[in-house]
Amino acid sequence: MDETANRASDEWDALLRDEKAIRQEVEERFVARMRDANLTFGDRLLCPFPRPAFVSPTTYDEIRSVCRRIFRAVEKAERALGPELLDRVGLLPEERELVQVDAGYARSAPTARLDSFLTTSRYQFVELNAETPAGAAYAETLAETFLEMPITKRLMQRFRLTRFESRARLLETLVGCYLEGGGTAAKPSIAVVDYDEVPTRTEHHLYRDFFERNGHHAVVCDPRQLTYEGGRLRYEGAAIDIVYKRLLVNEMLERKEQLQPLIRAVRDRAVTLVNPFRCKPLHKKAIFAVLTESALQGLFDDDERAAIRAHVPWTRRVAAGTVTRDGGEVDLPEFVRRNREHLVMKPNDEYGGKGVFIGWEMSDAEWDEALAVALRTDYVVQEKVELSRRVFPELGPEGIRFRDLVVDLDPYLFAGEVEGFLTRLSGTSLANVTSGGGQVPAFLVEPL
Repeated sequence: MDETANRASDEWDALLRDEKAIRQEVEERFVARMRDANLTFGDRLLCPFPRPAFVSPTTYDEIRSVCRRIFRAVEKAERALGPELLDRVGLLPEERELVQVDAGYARSAPTARLDSFLTTSRYQFVELNAETPAGAAYAETLAETFLEMPITKRLMQRFRLTRFESRARLLETLVGCYLEGGGTAAKPSIAVVDYDEVPTRTEHHLYRDFFERNGHHAVVCDPRQLTYEGGRLRYEGAAIDIVYKRLLVNEMLERKEQLQPLIRAVRDRAVTLVNPFRCKPLHKKAIFAVLTESALQGLFDDDERAAIRAHVPWTRRVAAGTVTRDGGEVDLPEFVRRNREHLVMKPNDEYGGKGVFIGWEMSDAEWDEALAVALRTDYVVQEKVELSRRVFPELGPEGIRFRDLVVDLDPYLFAGEVEGFLTRLSGTSLANVTSGGGQVPAFLVEPL
């Protein structure tokens, strides 16, 4: 347990409960502050929880060390397995074609996010988002907004709060990939690219504003609006040096014919794409089946194996046949059927909680139906993570109430090193914003 973080949380909650003026200011101004800062997810307020998450420097250093080892193991598996990895994680034929495109730089996932839950004893990573890790601009804008609140200023009379700099590390990573690929512009232009209709459009604009404040010409655009002319990728005639890709490869493939200018420019190395197409094998949820496969443990060193054992739950692709489990072999469908209360099944390549089957929340009959779906499609099964719940204040129509919530603490990685978190809260086992949760900022906290 993080005693410093818990003490800061307790003192924050005491201010809300006991200081009438502070509570009234939060109830009257919090929503307006969020909307003024464009902190929305579609039409919904991104953060209805008027308290940040706190992490002590000691805990942060531990998390950074574990993430470094796990991500290092992922990259080792990628190098060692080569084309075999594509089979192990279930890459589709159309995805394999794009994966072969040379991005011009070494790393397959220069930006990533390890999604984890706080448990009763430690944090458990349940997925690696190695393709389009979102939320960093939201997180930092939330932090800026919280720092202006009177309650935060009161707490800072007793604790030092330090913001994370995920946007700066992202920009550094984007430019680093561009330079590694042979780019020469001192301030390369950047396009934040995703479909117009996505609910995270407000965050794209937050990124654009940050890039522009740091001297880069930046735009937000739909990939269907791009052209490839005169050897350059362009938006409204202006040349683009870096595409910060926020749509998934499978979302691109759905409209492949409409996105040919972008795809051709990437193939020709006329633009730097981050993350590259070849991130896809690392992004599949089955990458954790690779990390936890007994036969592959020789790929990793002792520190990496220890991090995997402690922080990555047993994961396998759902299919007929036997798999390794606790040093032996089990018939996978029968094992899944018998162990509903200890397992979750989820699509190998999906997001936002779509298609997830949570065994302990289903009946035996429902679980059998879910298993049938998983066997005929592309799913992974994963060992249950014992979730820890934390009390957070929530602002609703009748004012502030306190609720037990699941905390999803997701470190961002840039070139394999952690900087900051996506922190999500939910009343259900699916702690993500898309399925109805909310996001809060995180701060490093130290007593004065």
